[in-house]
Amino acid sequence: MDHYPLIENHGLLGDLQTAALVTTDGTVDWLCLPRFDSPSVFGALLDKDKGGHCTVRPRHETYATKQLYLPDTAILVTRFMTEAGAGEVLDFMPVTGTTATPRHRLVRMLRCVRGSMTFEVEIAPRFDYGRTAHQLDITPHGAVFRAADGERLTVHPVREPEDERLAEGLTDRNADVRITLTLRAGQERGMVLESAADGPPREIRLAEYRRLFDETSVFWRSWLNRSQYTGRWRETVERSAMALKLMTYAPSGAVVAAPTAALPEQLGGERNWDYRFTWIRDASFSVYALLGLGFTDEARAFINWLGDRVRERAGGGDSGPLNIMYKVDGSSDLDELVLDHWEGYAGSAPVRIGNGAATQLQLDIYGEALDSIYFAHRHGFDTGYQGWRSLLDNLDWLAGHWNQAEEGLWETRGGRKDFTYGRVMSWVAFDRALRLAEANGWPAAVARWSAARDEIYEQVMAKGWREDRRAFVQHYGSDVLDSSLLRMATVGFVTPKDPMWGRTLDAMEEELVSDSLVYRYNPEASPDGLRGSEGTFSLCTFMYVDALARAGRVDQARLVFEKMMGYANHLGLFSEEIDPTGRQLGNFPQAFTHLALIDAAITLNAALDRR
Repeated sequence: MDHYPLIENHGLLGDLQTAALVTTDGTVDWLCLPRFDSPSVFGALLDKDKGGHCTVRPRHETYATKQLYLPDTAILVTRFMTEAGAGEVLDFMPVTGTTATPRHRLVRMLRCVRGSMTFEVEIAPRFDYGRTAHQLDITPHGAVFRAADGERLTVHPVREPEDERLAEGLTDRNADVRITLTLRAGQERGMVLESAADGPPREIRLAEYRRLFDETSVFWRSWLNRSQYTGRWRETVERSAMALKLMTYAPSGAVVAAPTAALPEQLGGERNWDYRFTWIRDASFSVYALLGLGFTDEARAFINWLGDRVRERAGGGDSGPLNIMYKVDGSSDLDELVLDHWEGYAGSAPVRIGNGAATQLQLDIYGEALDSIYFAHRHGFDTGYQGWRSLLDNLDWLAGHWNQAEEGLWETRGGRKDFTYGRVMSWVAFDRALRLAEANGWPAAVARWSAARDEIYEQVMAKGWREDRRAFVQHYGSDVLDSSLLRMATVGFVTPKDPMWGRTLDAMEEELVSDSLVYRYNPEASPDGLRGSEGTFSLCTFMYVDALARAGRVDQARLVFEKMMGYANHLGLFSEEIDPTGRQLGNFPQAFTHLALIDAAITLNAALDRR
């Protein structure tokens, strides 16, 4: 760990097609180009020596750092303070728009704001996850890194033609660039890193830089002004919304689960997955959260992306017509492989890219898809008859396949089971389909769907409830608790005040909750096919807040929510998990966590207002 920054010690940048992570000491240690799921150019996050990075830091031996976003923007400021002076690097990515492009820019502007400061800059890309060598071409106006596979990264300096040349540069045997730059108070210099540039390196004048800065600032502030949220924790909720926007692939509207891959759920463990894809399951959370905040364009784009997947019927075999996840462009080739040449974050191997769970059978996704479409329909989104016809094929498949074992929500690799959550969400699928058909007068297999819905309900009550545990359990025949079932009241399978539900909450509090933080389940009691343990799951903690608030346990819900806020990083961002020491684990930041945060805040705020 001495050689790796804490996972939470990062800020997030993005241009709505890809994203970069910047450490609190000014290092870009993760950037994939040209999009989220492309190979990395900077990947030191997963191998400090072989991954590649772009570093800006003071030459001074000791310095303090602070990091913040400029208000209501995704423009990141990392500040350095020494006895001799104070400086900062201002980072942002100009927004690319809704047309997919290989051209992306990362702007890094260095300033001295007090005294003087000597900066050390190192640009060391490692193309294709460090698997492809590159050569370096230096000109009087910048530099170009050219990979053997044709990819290139161009460095444009930001300065006026008449400016004093303050930088001293050199190259090394790895074809990297190192620059030393001394600035006095008021002076600034910078660089723009550009992929697939349409010309040679050039000097970018300050007027052009300021235009890029102003356009980026205006974009984010204008976007955030569309938020209709006026409740408590507004700054927290809006920062979560901005994180979700940064994880959105604008050409398709898909939201990636996280912009990173292979960050461990346990240091040194094997639970290291690639999350740079879009899960069908996220649709329900995304539509609820986005519409709850008033971001109708983003919700519509995600619904359209989901509708395309429903019409394609890309899945095959016994996994059903839908895959559980896709690439951001909707393709489904997510073959999993291991990068053996990388050591992994803090030695946590294997480093996986792609995701072998993509073709698992997870029955809950049909409920999440139908729930989001129904919720959007209630908010004025027109599914249309052709869209309905596509849904009929999925429902017909589900009617014949819901009563079987599956891998389940958590993508376990320990064999299929009759997961209670999968049954609950299958009930949701038929329930929402019946409501849509009735509301619109659309043709539907009403008798078959009604029979399936009722049979599922009776089965869950008979087999998913354990009287000796006084709780709903993870899967039939077990006594293991599972926090995925915290959604049972949210989706309307049980009422929030149902005594059986209250007892389930009590049982979860006793077994899965640790000082307000919630575990998914106990892997020792329910082996999932993987070695090691994991931290508490941040998504589940926010689902717990939502469930408590709906059950009328408002004071308890608020305390859990406020405690959870204390685990956010300095920018309000959450990864997937939190370990017993309070350190963040897993891919960062995680969209699912921020979606659940927004839902929990909306539910809790409404409950507090009613009281």
